[in-house]
Amino acid sequence: MRFFRFTYIILFSFISASSFSQSSFSSFLTPSDTLNVKRKKAIIISETAFTGLTLLALDQLWYADYERSKFHTLNDNSEWMQMDKLGHVFTSYQMGKHGAQLLNWSGVSKKNQLIYGGTLGFGFLTAVELLDGHSKEWGFSWGDIIANGTGTGLYIGQELLWKEQRIALKYSFHHTKYAKMRPDKLGENLLEQVLKDYNGQTYWLSTNLHAFFKESKIPKWLNVAVGYGADGMLSGVEGYKGLDNQVVNTMPRYRQYYLSLDVNLSNIKTNSPFLKTIFSFFNMIKIPFPTLEINKKGCVFHLFYI
Repeated sequence: MRFFRFTYIILFSFISASSFSQSSFSSFLTPSDTLNVKRKKAIIISETAFTGLTLLALDQLWYADYERSKFHTLNDNSEWMQMDKLGHVFTSYQMGKHGAQLLNWSGVSKKNQLIYGGTLGFGFLTAVELLDGHSKEWGFSWGDIIANGTGTGLYIGQELLWKEQRIALKYSFHHTKYAKMRPDKLGENLLEQVLKDYNGQTYWLSTNLHAFFKESKIPKWLNVAVGYGADGMLSGVEGYKGLDNQVVNTMPRYRQYYLSLDVNLSNIKTNSPFLKTIFSFFNMIKIPFPTLEINKKGCVFHLFYI
């Protein structure tokens, strides 16, 4: 299920960026100073249709393969060393960010950008959670709801406090050996592994230094990032049932903490609306830099951490 949630944010963000980038007219890419009713209607219709069709597809093509049940809850807060929860935070944050930016493009007021755009991720993921609650395979997770709210709150809170995103949530991925051990859970190909192999995922809080020290000579594009990841996970919990229904002991699981530099692509100066759109889209990805990793085994320095 988490595969489809993350796929949605990637598709949604790509569509919101590429739908504009196809035009060669800078005026089309430039946000409207006043309310543009045609743009607003186009966004509302597109988002409503895309979200509705996505939920319908999930219900008919995904959940239909699993036994339905009465609505029930599930406490999965201890699974995957909370990497899945960070995935929810990231998805909700990015969907809210891009949802608000789309409304900004149409000239909608800042207040309505936050109310209707900034909450887009929370609304969509809550709907998916309700579908989970009626599937015997999963369940409605309050932990997921809290994570969704955290991502939405991080975006809206910064806009209310600073009127800018000084601390951005970002993502990076590196290939691991674990997917081959359990391709059904962690992905059979690279695309699936990017979305499903939590061992290779890292979530970052990337802080723009110049935003906090505006009188300094620190480059506006320079960020400092702290990251979190985990290793040794072949299942949500330690040990899982194999084909013979026997518990299989997994390898040692441990948390990883990172300190690195990053680039705020949105702060790179350009007069091109097209480049601004591209930079905004790719700003969700952590730029590889020399990185210090800290885990229970000690410290590791990566010259080029992805």
